[in-house]
Amino acid sequence: MNKIIEVAQKYIGTKESPINSNKTIFGKWANYNGVPWCGLFVSKCYDEAGFSLPKIGFNFFGFAGCQTAVAYFKKNGKTTTKPIEGDIVFFDWQLDGRFDHTGLFVKWLTKDTFETIEGNTAVGNDSNGGQVMRRTRNVKFALFVHP
Repeated sequence: MNKIIEVAQKYIGTKESPINSNKTIFGKWANYNGVPWCGLFVSKCYDEAGFSLPKIGFNFFGFAGCQTAVAYFKKNGKTTTKPIEGDIVFFDWQLDGRFDHTGLFVKWLTKDTFETIEGNTAVGNDSNGGQVMRRTRNVKFALFVHP
């Protein structure tokens, strides 16, 4: 199994505390607590697995903002249409060119759906749901990155 996914799996079920605070161990790690943390989750998983991401807009290895990260990865030619386990996926829920959320690609389920592990998600609140979960997503909302 991919080391990044191995790290991410151990966090499944982790929740922010208190509820609706965006305060997490991922925010503490980045010294950037109390903000939406899906990108912090991805960044910490990469770092803990020994594959630290570059500093993308902040003073820690990785990213917090999806827009900043997408711009960085596009500029550096890191997008892909053939993701592998552990790659980063960004989601544009409104299909308006603004990426709202991020997670880690696990595997394809069908030609149109795939499995992820994501931080700050929940059924009913895909982008700011407060917990780490395994999710099933549709490719039409996704941009894949192979850092």
